[in-house]
Amino acid sequence: MQPSQPGSSKIIRRIGPKHPRLGAAAGGAAEWLATKLFARAGFHRLGSTFADTRLAEARERLARGETLYLAGLGPPGTHNSGMALVEVTLADGPQLILNNEEERFSGNKHTSEYPGASIDAMVAALRGMGRDVADIFAWLTTWDYPALAGTLAHTILEEAPESLKLLRTTEAAGFDARRMDTMTRTPKILARQLGLTERVPLIMMPHHDNHAWFSYAASPYADGDEPVAIAVLDGTGDRGSVSLYQAQGGALRKLSCNDSMFDGLGAFYSVIASTQGGWTWLSCEGRYMGAAAWGNMDRAGNRYYQRLRDVLVFTDSGEVRLNRALANWYASPFDEPYHPALIDILGAPLGPSQLWNPDAVLRVEDIQHRADTQDRLDKAAATQMVFEDALIHVVDHLLRTTGARRLILTGGVALNAVGNMRLLEHFDEGWFAAAQARKARLHLWVPPVPGDPGVPIGAAWLFAHLAGAPRGAPLDHAFYCGLAPARTEIEAALSADDIAAEEIGEVATPTGRDAVADLMAFMVAQGGVIALYQGAGETGPRALGHRSILANPCDPDVREHLNARVKYREAIRPLAPMATLEAARDHFVLEDGASDADYNAYNYMVLTAHAKPHARDRIPAVIHADGTGRIQIVREGCDPLTHAYLKAMGRHVGVEMSVNTSFNVAGPIAQTPQQAVETLRRAKGLDAVIMVASDGTAYAVRHGSDHDSGRFSDWQKRWQRSSR
Repeated sequence: MQPSQPGSSKIIRRIGPKHPRLGAAAGGAAEWLATKLFARAGFHRLGSTFADTRLAEARERLARGETLYLAGLGPPGTHNSGMALVEVTLADGPQLILNNEEERFSGNKHTSEYPGASIDAMVAALRGMGRDVADIFAWLTTWDYPALAGTLAHTILEEAPESLKLLRTTEAAGFDARRMDTMTRTPKILARQLGLTERVPLIMMPHHDNHAWFSYAASPYADGDEPVAIAVLDGTGDRGSVSLYQAQGGALRKLSCNDSMFDGLGAFYSVIASTQGGWTWLSCEGRYMGAAAWGNMDRAGNRYYQRLRDVLVFTDSGEVRLNRALANWYASPFDEPYHPALIDILGAPLGPSQLWNPDAVLRVEDIQHRADTQDRLDKAAATQMVFEDALIHVVDHLLRTTGARRLILTGGVALNAVGNMRLLEHFDEGWFAAAQARKARLHLWVPPVPGDPGVPIGAAWLFAHLAGAPRGAPLDHAFYCGLAPARTEIEAALSADDIAAEEIGEVATPTGRDAVADLMAFMVAQGGVIALYQGAGETGPRALGHRSILANPCDPDVREHLNARVKYREAIRPLAPMATLEAARDHFVLEDGASDADYNAYNYMVLTAHAKPHARDRIPAVIHADGTGRIQIVREGCDPLTHAYLKAMGRHVGVEMSVNTSFNVAGPIAQTPQQAVETLRRAKGLDAVIMVASDGTAYAVRHGSDHDSGRFSDWQKRWQRSSR
């Protein structure tokens, strides 16, 4: 790809589709027909007789003091299928038991397959509680499929004939047409899997409403008269890609939806990140955000920024509209996403056949010997800055409309941790003085699982809300994927000849836990790279201490070692700092706007923070090129072992902090003990995996036979001598 030379030609604009009436008519007809067809297949919309009857019965049973179990189902056909199990009482509201992500069990990242393994694991957990499938009161889906059908029909015809090309896209990021057929048969497939004689009726819950209610209910913001603004920003929902809400007094009110798949932030970022970075959708966005830090992040000096900004049009009503004279992804998002005017700005897009090609992928390592690398990094920076402008524009209007100072950001777009930080910086006391005539600043919260893996939780929590249950307790951790592995499961996975393992203690008691944590910190302080595998896995895209690879943040060479010998990934992707609250405050600027519930917003790696001046020299491994870190604060009450490890790091390296990156190699985070062992095999530079069984027994697992470096045995002996 040659560096493009931005010209000076005037940018033309076309806002809105060519045939809005045709699109609207087609959408309405498709939604009406789909409602009938889905009802025959066992899918019921809110407002239907079936859904109303189940909600009325749920209210009655809750009022009698009964406990209800709700199953949130992410069916096949759309990305990140899965299964959530929620317990509901009138006294306590919904309580999340588990949120199983199918990718963790299948090993297929962002999978859209039928979540059979997730359902099996849920049933096993239910039976372990002394319950069974018959105790599930309602099964709730993550999409209102007739509404989605209407949106798809609307999108396909509103730009006809060009947009008819979308019909040929049978497998796109987020949608798989072949598995959509399986989705329509889910009530029958589910009944067969569960051993039931009749198909399982499903109640369809609106996608963005699920996002919004779960994120609000799980937030640290208490009910009351003060409004809370909620922005759901996604690739798409049932009806559009941007939905705005207000919560007040425990009630949720939808303010608006943009009714468009493409007039939003999600598609803009995904298309450009993929076609300029060289990765597929759902894998490109985080990488491109990381790449932006290496580019020119000066709006006045970046030569792409001003013209790229014309791809999006910011309306007076707070909307973000796509300039269809430049962008063509409304008609051909993969093969021909740019019109000539956009090619004039960014250069030709990378095609589907070039994605993941080593010669096409953006690599910061190439900056010394490829003339176009800095140019491509500047395009990434321009894209990030335009994205931030759009995000601020949407939030600005929402805050003015609601009069809120508290904001919940959710949907897949909320995973842009840099953009989230920019919101806290932009909406400061000066903005509130001018816009709301009061002394305040923005308070922001993003859930640990803002994307579609969290929507099964939202479907169940929203149903509970509609049935009259209170909102439930706020989240303080994300350890809900599956259950803790039993000792027998771990020992079965350790029986292979190429694996060496031994018990190193237990973590069920404070003394035992502190000893295991001290050994871990000792190894890391000696230059070791270890993994920690304990308890239930994390739900959401970030490893947060239960499926994590750990290393010394003070070692300036650890990033290169991890990328080259353990994770085999690009240098543009930063390593995250995991820290105690005290260490986080010492080394990073924690925003007052993220301080609710003792800085709970920093628990989940959804916010970046600026490093303090001394941090780059002290903890170089976890400071990104732009001087920030995507920080995670660990609490003793939520994760005692990881917290004890961080305290031990303070004793061994002088700072209560660690490198934290996900325990995986080119795939989903390891879920089962067998997957943990397979990941160790692939990660040649990983010294040991600390595996903890549900009874607290701790094992040190390492490469065996001829592949044993001897490092662990040496460290263990030295640690034992020093501990006497």
